[in-house]
Amino acid sequence: MLYETFNSLKEAHGQDYFTSRVSDDVIQNLNPKFELREYQKEALGRFDFYFNGYQKRQWPAHLLFHMATGSGKTLIMAANILQLYKLGYRNFIFFVNSVNIIEKTRDNFLNPLSEKYLFAPKIKFGEKEVFIKEVQNFEAVNPEDINILFTTIQGLHTRLNYPKENTLTYEEFENKDVVLISDEAHHLQTLTKEKLTQTEEEEKRSWEYTIIRGIFERNLKNILIEFTATIDLGNQNIRQKYEDKIIFQYDLRQFRLDKYSKEIEVLQADLEPIDRALQAIILSQYRRKIAEKYKLHLKPVILFKSKSIKESKENYESFLAKIKNLKSEDIQKIYSRSKGTVLEKVFHYLQKENITFDNFIKELQEDFSKEKVMLLDSENIDEEKQLKLNSLESEDNEIRAIFAVNMLNEGWDVLNLFDIVRLYDTRDGKWVHGKYKPGNTTIGEAQLIGRGARYWPFQLSPIDDMYKRKFDDNIEHELRIIETLHYHSAHNPKYIDEIKSTLTEMGILPEKYVERSLFIKESFKETEFWKNGVIFINDRIQNPRTEIFSLQDAKIENNYCYELKTGELKEDIILDEKVIPKSSTVPKAKIKCKFTDFGENIIRTAIDKIDFYRFDNLKKYFPHLKSIREFIQSDKYLGNVEIEIFGPKEKVEKLTTTEKLEIALSIVKKIAEQAKTNTSEYKGSKLFKVKMLKEIFKDKVLKIDSDDERAKGMEKIKLEEKNWYAQNDLYGTSEEQEFINFIDSFIEKLMKKYSDIAIALLRNEKFLQIFDFDKGRPFEPDFIMFLKKRNKLINIYQIFIEAKGDQFKDGKGRFENSKEGWKQKFLLEIEKNAEMEKKLTFENEHFQLIGLPFYNKTLEKEFEEAIEKKIKFKDFKKVDKDSNNGN
Repeated sequence: MLYETFNSLKEAHGQDYFTSRVSDDVIQNLNPKFELREYQKEALGRFDFYFNGYQKRQWPAHLLFHMATGSGKTLIMAANILQLYKLGYRNFIFFVNSVNIIEKTRDNFLNPLSEKYLFAPKIKFGEKEVFIKEVQNFEAVNPEDINILFTTIQGLHTRLNYPKENTLTYEEFENKDVVLISDEAHHLQTLTKEKLTQTEEEEKRSWEYTIIRGIFERNLKNILIEFTATIDLGNQNIRQKYEDKIIFQYDLRQFRLDKYSKEIEVLQADLEPIDRALQAIILSQYRRKIAEKYKLHLKPVILFKSKSIKESKENYESFLAKIKNLKSEDIQKIYSRSKGTVLEKVFHYLQKENITFDNFIKELQEDFSKEKVMLLDSENIDEEKQLKLNSLESEDNEIRAIFAVNMLNEGWDVLNLFDIVRLYDTRDGKWVHGKYKPGNTTIGEAQLIGRGARYWPFQLSPIDDMYKRKFDDNIEHELRIIETLHYHSAHNPKYIDEIKSTLTEMGILPEKYVERSLFIKESFKETEFWKNGVIFINDRIQNPRTEIFSLQDAKIENNYCYELKTGELKEDIILDEKVIPKSSTVPKAKIKCKFTDFGENIIRTAIDKIDFYRFDNLKKYFPHLKSIREFIQSDKYLGNVEIEIFGPKEKVEKLTTTEKLEIALSIVKKIAEQAKTNTSEYKGSKLFKVKMLKEIFKDKVLKIDSDDERAKGMEKIKLEEKNWYAQNDLYGTSEEQEFINFIDSFIEKLMKKYSDIAIALLRNEKFLQIFDFDKGRPFEPDFIMFLKKRNKLINIYQIFIEAKGDQFKDGKGRFENSKEGWKQKFLLEIEKNAEMEKKLTFENEHFQLIGLPFYNKTLEKEFEEAIEKKIKFKDFKKVDKDSNNGN
C-alpha cells in the first residue's frame, strides 16, 4: 500500500519528515479558527511530497485519503486546493452523492459569514489576491481564480451523458487540467466492486465510468482525489485498485485512540419504544445540567431513528403526546429500573440538588416542546428545517430532538449529538459461508454512530486541548457524560452483539477494555507525608517578553539571502524535466546591502501587507518599541538587517521598485514567522505554589484497552507491600515499570545506609501538570518522589521524575535533541530556577525542588549518578552498624 511506503519513509527520516513540508502560505490562507492538527499536517505533507518529491508518482494522479468521520476531511480538501493552486491548477470539480453535503460544502468553501468557512478572509499568494468562484462549466473562467463546480455524482453523470446548452461536455476536458474531488468516495466504487459481474454496456452507464474514463483519463495532468471514512479493502478488486492510491490512513480506530472522539456506550432496555425515548431525554437533560454546573453552554441533541417514514411520524406524534402528559409516575418507573446503569447517576444528582420529579417534568416539557422537536424525512424537509439542521450547535438554535429515518446517515456534521435512540427492533444480516454478516441496516447504524462520535469541544482551563477527551484516566468524573455518546436499543442480545461487533470492526469501540482502580493506600494515609505533606507546582502565565529589546533578543536572524528569478524556461514532460537551451549563458552577480537601503516607503509598503505588523500586535512581541518608524530604522530592529541578493547581473545592479518590494515582502514574512515561532505567548512561572498533597492526589478509576501493556499493572514487584509507594499499583508502560524495579533496589540501599531518611513515591496519573519556563508547555511528570531527612531542621526534597522509552531518543541514542528533549531540559532547570512560595508553617522545614534527567533502562547508570549528585546524602545520618535497633 502507498501509505505503508510513506510510513517507511517517515520511520527512516524522522517523525516530522512530512509535517515539515506544509508550507506557510497554505496555512496562512486557511481560516485561523481551524488550527491544523498533527495528523492533518501529516496528510498535507504527504500530499505535497507526492507531487514534489516522490519519484514513482503516477499521471494522471489518483489518490485517496482514508480518514475517519469527523477528522476534518473538508479542511484537508481546502488545503489541497491551495496546494494545487500553487502548482498551477485552477479548475476543480467537487462531487458527492448527496445534495445535503453539496450545500454544506458550498457554504464551507464560499460563504465567509459561515461559522465553518474554511479559508482566510483574504487568500493571497505573494502580492496576488485570489478569489474562489462557483462555476457551472470551465469556459471563459478567470485563469487566476479558484474555480469550483459543485455537483452530485448523479448530476455530473447526467450533465455529461445528456448534455444541454451551457453545461459541461466531455470535449471541455480535452485541453484543461482539472482536479476532481470526491467526498464519501465509497459511492464511486460500485463498478470496481462489481467488476466481474458487469457487462461492457452496464460499465459505460455507471457513474464510475463517467468520472474515470470520461473526465479523469482525458488529460495526463488531471488529478482525482477521493475522501472516505469507509473503504472495503476486504474486496479484492478494491484492494488491488487502491494499492498505489491510499496516501493517508487515519481510521476511526486511530481517531479514537488519539482521543478526538466521544466514547460509545450501548444502553439496552427491555422497554417499549416510547419509554426508551423517555429514558434518553432524562439522560440528555442530565448532560445539560452537568455542563451548566461547570459553566459550559451545551444543548445536547437526541436523534430518534425509525425504520420507515410512516413509523417515524407515528413515533414523533406519540413522543409529543407523552411529553405533554408526562407524570411523576413515569419518571418513578425509570428510576426504579436505574440501578447499575448510568441513569442511577442522574437520579442521585436530582436528589442531591433537591430537584423534585414534578419540577424536572416541567423542565422536560419546556425543553422538548413541539417547536424544539423536528420531524425530518424526504416528505418533511424545507429550507427552514435545512437551516436549523445545519446550525444545531448555534446558541440560538433550540432544537433538542430529531425524528428521522435514513436522511442523516451521511454528511451530517453535528458535535452536540449525544444520544441515538433506535425505535425498532429488527435485523437484516445473513449467514455467509458459516459466518453471520451484518446487514445494511446495522452497517448504516454503525456509520451513523461514527458520525455522532465526533467530540464536543470544551475547555476547563486554558491549557486543556479542547478537541480531545479529558477523562479517560478518570472515568468516574461527572463530566465524562459529555464525552460519551449513548446508543439506546431494545433488549436484543443478538442485535447488541452484532452492532458492537460492527462498531469494533470500524474501530469506534475498543476491542476490549478493563477498568483499573488506582487509590491511595490506607497505610500511606497514616504517614506525615499524607497528613500534613505539601507539594509545589508552578503555573502557566502570559509571557510579557519584557527581556526583548531587539530582533537579536528574540533570536531573529539579521542576515538573509534572496535569489532573483533568472527568466530561464522549463518544459514539464510529466516525469522528466529539461531546460530549454539558451543561445548564451546569463551572467550572474551578487550584492550585499542593508535592508534600509531599499527606502522606508518600500519597507512600509511591505509590512502594511501583513497583519502581523499592525503596531498593536508588534508591541506584543517587542514591548519596548515606540513606533513603526523606529522598527524600520533602528539598528535594534530592521535597521540592522542585511540582504545578499543573487541573480542575473543586469537585474541585480538595477533593481526595480517591484523587485525591491518582492524582496522586502520575502524578508518581512520570514521575520514575522521567526517572531511567532521563537517567542511564546506563555511561559512557566518560576514561582512554585504550595498545595496540600491530599488535595492533588485522589482515588480514580482508569479505563484501559485490554491489549495495552498498562492494563496488567506491576508484575515483578508487589507495590501494595512497599511502604514507600503511596498507591496500590502502577498501570504504566514497560519503561515506567523498569523505573520501579530500579528505584525499589535503590531505596533498599538507602534505607540500609541511612537512619534518618523517609521516602514516598507517587504515580502522577494526570493529577498535576507543571509548565516549562521557556514556553509554558504543559508537562505531566510520571512520578513525584519525596525524600525527607529528619534532624533539628527537616530537609525535604521534592523530585520530578519522567521515564522515557528508546523510541523517543534522538539520533545519538539520547534525549537532548529529541522531540521530547524540551521536557528533560526543563526538569534540569528546576533546581536552579524554581522559587518556592513561603509559608509561616514551614519554619522548621527546608524544601528543595529537583528535576532529574529522563530515566531510561540503557541510561540507568547516568540517572543513578544524577540522584546521588543532586541529593546531599553526606548530610544524612548513617546507620550505626553496631546498633541493633533495626534502623
